[in-house]
Amino acid sequence: MKIGELCIRDTFIIQKDDNIVEAAKLMRVFNVGDLIVVTTHKEGNTPIGIVTDRDIVMGVVADNADPQSVKVAEIMSKELVTGNEEDGIYESIERMRTHGIRRLPVINEEGYLAGILTVDDMLEFLGEEVSSLIGLFYKEQRS
Repeated sequence: MKIGELCIRDTFIIQKDDNIVEAAKLMRVFNVGDLIVVTTHKEGNTPIGIVTDRDIVMGVVADNADPQSVKVAEIMSKELVTGNEEDGIYESIERMRTHGIRRLPVINEEGYLAGILTVDDMLEFLGEEVSSLIGLFYKEQRS
């Protein structure tokens, strides 16, 4: 299976020059733990970073920084690791493991944001696959 089939297409985005307070408010409103930082073009959004709720806590709250003066660009993860819609699940798991990340923005062939794949998404998918295999095993034993 390709990650383009599994990723969540409804992503939440923010611009790098936006205020971190705006980022936190968006996370609260949409009940998400991350926002993809993008540059917007007529054709689509190019991902350039990611900001997480942990980034806000570690980069703003723990440093006693004034949230009103902190821009997303100052605390976002700048070395963004992405996956392509055509990448396989296991290839993507290895990429995430190698880079120690739990969220993988997914891009299309033009390099625009197509979705996001999370560890939770993959665990749910793999859990269903294992459950199917277990069902097959028990079905064979009863025959």
